[in-house]
Amino acid sequence: MKNDIDCQLSIVMPCLNEAETLEICIIKAQHFLSKNNIHGEIIIADNGSTDGSQQIARRLGVQVVPIEIKGYGAALLEGISAAHSEYVIMGDADDSYDFTDLGLFYKKLLQGYDLVMGNRFKGGIKPGAMPPLHRYLGNPILSAIGRLFFHSPIGDFHCGLRGFRKEAITNLGLRTTGMEFASEIIVKATINGLSITEVPTILYPDGRSRPPHLRTWSDGWRHLRFLLLYSPRWLFLYPGLILILIGVAGIFWLLPGPQKIGKITFDVDTIVFGSLAILTGFQSVIFSIFTLVYGVSEGLLAENRGLTKLLKFINLEKGLLIGGTSILIGLISSILAVIYWQSHSFGPLDPSISLRIVVPGITLFALGTQIVLSSFFLSILEMKHR
Repeated sequence: MKNDIDCQLSIVMPCLNEAETLEICIIKAQHFLSKNNIHGEIIIADNGSTDGSQQIARRLGVQVVPIEIKGYGAALLEGISAAHSEYVIMGDADDSYDFTDLGLFYKKLLQGYDLVMGNRFKGGIKPGAMPPLHRYLGNPILSAIGRLFFHSPIGDFHCGLRGFRKEAITNLGLRTTGMEFASEIIVKATINGLSITEVPTILYPDGRSRPPHLRTWSDGWRHLRFLLLYSPRWLFLYPGLILILIGVAGIFWLLPGPQKIGKITFDVDTIVFGSLAILTGFQSVIFSIFTLVYGVSEGLLAENRGLTKLLKFINLEKGLLIGGTSILIGLISSILAVIYWQSHSFGPLDPSISLRIVVPGITLFALGTQIVLSSFFLSILEMKHR
C-alpha cells in the first residue's frame, strides 16, 4: 500500500465470500496499475467473509478493511474512507468487470469529472452476464425513473464499476448501507451539481459458482423506494396536485346539477368523491413541503431554490388568514344548509340538493383546518431549516 503522498488511484472492491474470483480481480487491477505506471493501491472492503477471501487478499499484498455492518453500501463506505488517493474506482469482486480496462475511468477523472459511471448498455453485455428481467425491465425502468425524477444524465444507474473524486463523494453525506447505495451516489451527485459523465463498460458473466448477493425483487424495491423518498415532488406533490385538480373540476361540474356522459349519470355521490380527492390531494401537497423542509434541514436533500422562495412567501400569519377564511366560508355554507333544513321543518331532505350545499362547506372547513395546523407545523420546521 502506498502512502497518501504517492498514491494516485485507489481501487476498492467490496467483498463477501468472493474466494473464487477475488484473486483474478486483484491480479487484473495490479496489472492495470503496473502497465499504466500508476502508483496506486487496492483495497478489499471485506463484509465478513468466511471462505478465506481475506487471506487471499493479504497474500497478494493488498489492504483488507474489515467491515462489521452488513451491506453493499456499508462495505463501500468504509472502503472509500480508507482510500489514500484523491481518485477512487470501485468495482465488484466477482470478475464481471475487467479491472485491466480502467483507462477511460482514470482519464475522465484526470480531466476533472467528479463521478465517472460505467454504462453496460453502451459497452456491451455478454451472453449470460445479466438476467433478462434485469436487462430488459428492472434496470431500464429504474434508470429511466432516476433520469425523470432527478434529471440525471446517467443511462445505467446500477453499473457496479464507477470512479470518482473521493472528496466530492464523501462530502455528499452518503448514508444507505444496502444495494440502493448505487442509486444514492448518482442521485446526490446530480442534485448537488457534481460533474458527471459515462464511459462504455463491458459486463461479463461473473465467475462464481454460487448465486449473486443481489436479490431481484427486494433490492429492486430498495432502489425504487430510495428514488421516491428523495423526490418529494414525484412522491407527494404531483399526485396531490392531480387529485386536487380532479376534485375541484368534478365538484364545479356537478354543482349546477346531475351530468350525463352517454348512459352514465354523475350526481352528488361523485361530488363526495371529489371532496375526498381534494382533501387527500391537499394533504399530499403539504407532505411534500414538510418533506422538503425537513430533508434540507437535516442534510438529506440539497438546497432547493423553489423551496426557499416558497418559505419567503408563506408564513404563519398568511396561513392563518387563508385557513381562517376557508373555515369561515365553510361555516357559512353549513349555516345555509341548516337554514335549508329549517325551511323543510327539519324533516327529510332531497340529497341531490342538500349535499350540493353541505359537501362544499365541509370540504372548505376541513381544508381550512388543515391549512391552519399545517402553518403552525411548517413554522416549526422552518425554524429548524433556518
